Amino acid sequence: MKRFVTSILLVAAAGLAQADGLQSLEAFMQGAQAGKADFTQTVTAPAKDGQAARSKTSSGQFSFQRPGRFKFEYRKPFEQVIVADGKTLWMYDADLNQVTQRAQAKVLDATPAAILASAASVQALRADFDLKAAPDQDGLQWVEALPKAKDGQLKSVRVGFAGDKLAAVDMLDSFGQRSLMRFTGVQTSASLPAETFKFVAPKGADVLAP
Repeated sequence: MKRFVTSILLVAAAGLAQADGLQSLEAFMQGAQAGKADFTQTVTAPAKDGQAARSKTSSGQFSFQRPGRFKFEYRKPFEQVIVADGKTLWMYDADLNQVTQRAQAKVLDATPAAILASAASVQALRADFDLKAAPDQDGLQWVEALPKAKDGQLKSVRVGFAGDKLAAVDMLDSFGQRSLMRFTGVQTSASLPAETFKFVAPKGADVLAP
């Protein structure tokens, strides 16, 4: 009996070890309805005219509630806020004291935001992305998402997971610019306070609606 139980545990452990990025993505989308994390983002422009590639790094906090609500608060080196409240995408640049608002449904379907917060399920994601498991790297399980729309600015997205926890997003756009975002201190929950995703334009800010 003891040998039988041990065999079952070994089989279960092997199954966990073989979990790939797609399975991790599905577990994340099913189990993390809301959450928050700190992030560091490094954007690298491609080498041009014989010059080396240039990188710039920023950091802040990310919050989300599925489906359709998220918030990026960039704190360093410049303050910027991006909020999706379910209907409108708001972008605030503190240095310019300028707010841009756009209809959320028109701009988020084939973007990393759909993977992180907007889509309700992996099946819903497949409407806009071709999904496949990518090789493990840096101790993470990765899934690659290729936009089905070929006329957008996004060329590819890879999302990395530590088990069912979000760990990284690696994006490549059509201009060859790469953006790598790493998440730490990830906390998930059933919901977040409604005011988390409420945006009110600062007094005196210019509000643009292209």
